[in-house]
Amino acid sequence: MAPKNKGKGKDASDAKDAGGGAKGKLKPATSINVRHILCEKHSKKEEALEKIRNGAKFDEVAREMSEDKARQGGSLGWKVRGSLMLDFEKVAYELEPSTTGAPKIGEVKTSEGYHIIMVEGRK
Repeated sequence: MAPKNKGKGKDASDAKDAGGGAKGKLKPATSINVRHILCEKHSKKEEALEKIRNGAKFDEVAREMSEDKARQGGSLGWKVRGSLMLDFEKVAYELEPSTTGAPKIGEVKTSEGYHIIMVEGRK
């Protein structure tokens, strides 16, 4: 899906937005309360996504499958703009806030691996 906003450029097409079209409707935020699931292998990321799509809570899947050190259900806490990896941040700041039971998710690949991202709050 090609981005409609030419001001955002090609960067938005680098990541799949599995959470549905939040682009252009959100007020700008300076910080977000973000969770993620990090998987080294694409196949493991796909397995985690499948569990979420089948109704598993995001935080439970994160505890079970995420390969990072943040084992608190994938919570990274409140992060200000500029404090996250650039590709990760671009996807995260485009997501609408949602709950772990019904997450609106985004995906991105970084040097750390494959991330599934959700945002719980914006301010």
